Amino acid sequence: MPTIKKSLSSKVDGDGKSEILLRFSGGRDAVFRVKSGIRIPPARWNAAEGRITLPRLETPEQRELIRAAGELDEICNLLISRFAAADKTTVNAAWFADVLDRYRHPEKNTPSGGDFFGAFDKFLGDNESSKPRENHFKVLERQLRRFELYSGRELKLDDITAEDIGAFKDFLVNEHAIFKDKRFEFIYAAVPESRTPGPRGYNAIGNSLRLFRTFFNWCIKHRLTTNYPFREYSIEAPVYGTPYYITLEERDRIAEADLSSRPALAVQRDVFVFHCCVGCRVGDLLRLTRANIIDGAVEYIARKTSGERPVTLRVPLNATASGILERYKDFPGPGLLPFISSQKYNDAIKEVFKAAGIDRVVTVLNPRTRREEQRPLYEIASSHLARRTFIGNLYKQVKDPNLISSLSGHVEGSTAFYRYRNVDEQMKRDLVRLLDEPVKPTE
Repeated sequence: MPTIKKSLSSKVDGDGKSEILLRFSGGRDAVFRVKSGIRIPPARWNAAEGRITLPRLETPEQRELIRAAGELDEICNLLISRFAAADKTTVNAAWFADVLDRYRHPEKNTPSGGDFFGAFDKFLGDNESSKPRENHFKVLERQLRRFELYSGRELKLDDITAEDIGAFKDFLVNEHAIFKDKRFEFIYAAVPESRTPGPRGYNAIGNSLRLFRTFFNWCIKHRLTTNYPFREYSIEAPVYGTPYYITLEERDRIAEADLSSRPALAVQRDVFVFHCCVGCRVGDLLRLTRANIIDGAVEYIARKTSGERPVTLRVPLNATASGILERYKDFPGPGLLPFISSQKYNDAIKEVFKAAGIDRVVTVLNPRTRREEQRPLYEIASSHLARRTFIGNLYKQVKDPNLISSLSGHVEGSTAFYRYRNVDEQMKRDLVRLLDEPVKPTE
């Protein structure tokens, strides 16, 4: 099993930084020394543990060191995964230098129809997606690397067939069981995930396949291959349950909940309530700054559709949202509000709901079994619930999808819009009440 030991060079450059060095060991006859290209102040290196140490205060230096630590992890994972799939007779110091050069400068490489992951690296470099969507593509890349190791066959752009896509889907369905099989431990040593693979739902698997198709569309567009296996492969349409969202009364209960004993949680509560008032996607929320607040409204271009339909969205701020911004007027940024990571934000939302007593039971569709389940809101609340709350409550008031789309960023007549709105009980009663009204005679 390949291992990497990290150390810091004794040489200090003119900026007072030293380079992190890697000792790659892939077996008795496969030991190599690799320069990572990452330089940090020697005081920020923990030699005993072989890792970067971070200052506690949020400063430009802390953000730079967080970026460096993330890049270091990416490089180590890349070297291990590429080594696992490589012809060992070709691996030498130049091979490692080439892998790192491709990682740092994907624009210098012109992948051929056989260079699958070289093409994927270039695709990631060219792709101007939101940060969450970019992360989804990186997850897909790791899934494909593990599938390659599992199948024992090198992936090549020109050779992939519809049957291979079906085999990849089966791998995604069964990966939680494959992970537990000791015969395949080498796969997860080479291409690890931060989370243990669990059973995936149909929609999650379908999303991976659609991202895979997006990559192939890009390859066709850039003439890297003429092979298009998705022509013969049909991806199952996603299935969604009845949309649910919190009422304005529940939103206000959350806003007014006493979280004085948990100040950090109170901050994320405020972020969520603000999120409910503007209705943007969480990726766009992350990018907002004070510069996006113009004449009492938040203005932004939705990142998801910026490449094909760069429309500026303007959402006037209500009293609740304005009050939250006033509360954090001294927040130094760089963002609009003190947002934590997406996963921790989702975890915090669940805790906020539970603390505020938002335990209304709703019927949801289990993504894995596609059977209905009854769950309390505090168990299933997430960041996307804020967007649904914004759209659902507006629709309840005006019932005009096109008007609401001008605030939410959906294309007019979007088929995705139905996932965010629900015809609630009061709307049904109002509709049926029309049957009691006398029919007016025609003139």
